[in-house]
Amino acid sequence: MQKIIYTVKELDMVSKEILGNVSSRILCFNGEMGAGKTTLIKALVRSLGGGDQANSPTFGIVNEYQTQKGELLGYHFDFYRLESEGEALDLGLEDYFSQDTWVFIEWPEKIGSQLPQNYTRISLEIVDPVTRKIEITKAD
Repeated sequence: MQKIIYTVKELDMVSKEILGNVSSRILCFNGEMGAGKTTLIKALVRSLGGGDQANSPTFGIVNEYQTQKGELLGYHFDFYRLESEGEALDLGLEDYFSQDTWVFIEWPEKIGSQLPQNYTRISLEIVDPVTRKIEITKAD
């Protein structure tokens, strides 16, 4: 397990550190509302060459991101509004997981049994209004 404490000003540096230390391209983000999940994903997308295109797919459930050269970078899921795991299956979730690309998932607990075995868990905790703590662990 790796722990990182950071402020918003350090986001770009922290995102590069995370990308260099994850065991999977499927990243599951846990944390209470307002912990900074989407903000961190935006920084990760920037670090991967996606510019500033990242935003929360809360209403559309999934966003597709491309590099600035137009190549597929990955997918960003926000399952906060999901009513059942079946809804995720209806989206073709297994197809997204089988692609060789980055997958960022907010609220992964909503699809618990549908998660693949090879994902990295990133847990965010609010320390104070500008500071966050991250714990990075490989899925069991």
